[in-house]
Amino acid sequence: MRVAITGSTGLIGSALTRSLLADGHRVLRLTRGRTPAPAADGSESAPWQPGARLDPAVLAGVDGVVHLAGAGVGDRRWTAAYKQEIRLSRLQGTRTIAEACAEADEPPRVLISASATGYYGDTGDRVVTEADPAGDDFLASVCVDWEAAAAPAERAGVRVVHPRTGLVVSADGGAWGRLFPLFRFGLGGRLGSGDQFWPFISLCDHIAALRHAIDRDDIAGPLNFTAPEPLTNREITRATGRILHRPTLAAVPAFALRAVLGEFSEGITGSCRAVPAALLESGFTFRQPGIDEALRAALSPGRHPAADPGGRSGLPR
Repeated sequence: MRVAITGSTGLIGSALTRSLLADGHRVLRLTRGRTPAPAADGSESAPWQPGARLDPAVLAGVDGVVHLAGAGVGDRRWTAAYKQEIRLSRLQGTRTIAEACAEADEPPRVLISASATGYYGDTGDRVVTEADPAGDDFLASVCVDWEAAAAPAERAGVRVVHPRTGLVVSADGGAWGRLFPLFRFGLGGRLGSGDQFWPFISLCDHIAALRHAIDRDDIAGPLNFTAPEPLTNREITRATGRILHRPTLAAVPAFALRAVLGEFSEGITGSCRAVPAALLESGFTFRQPGIDEALRAALSPGRHPAADPGGRSGLPR
């Protein structure tokens, strides 16, 4: 297969690229705003720019597109300008990719267009599945528009999948890339009340789920990329301290998080008890369904999904 990926240098994109290449597939990296240098890993590359037309010929011979690019939600304080950047980077980029897919002489058979569990907003301790409605906060509104921006591809007959991703457990980036150093120094602890549910997923299972979604022609629409049993921040904090053999006595109250992080703190103290109902129904099997397994996998040598049979979906070579 030949798979095009945006955001291929990010945490998920780089792991997916390694996994595909390790199984003998070809990867086309779509790199923003510049002519890419030849890649040492054997992948191909082509430039693109969110908001500008992408020549559909770039996607010639591509079987699937995985669109992951977008401004980092937790990279900066949420000023009005940065909130606009978060929104536009997702809407413009998704529309650009979806329109190129729709206009291609032979459209790719699948577009995997990223989304997030932020779609549901703060749901307290209520279990939510892909059938539940969107929330009403900023991230929820972004996710709604983000998913809708892929409509041109869907109208052209391309199968579109929206992975609504939770917190990815990895030492290489994301939330745990920041949390692990704090815990190692004995500064780990609950955030806010600690009673909020955090929908987590191991990096290995995330990559395996992406491969599963690419491979299965009967899968379309939203998929919660979360472990089967979401846990509270308090439970996850205890598990992280236990695995690292560090105390977890520290606690950061909600008002302090708000003072430091502004509106973004709501995504940390808010609760989302999302479960992967559609993913499980499709026959996907989690390799690391529990937090202990996910944490150990993130901290173990040779942890990259490409080196783990669980990171593969059995796609044909």
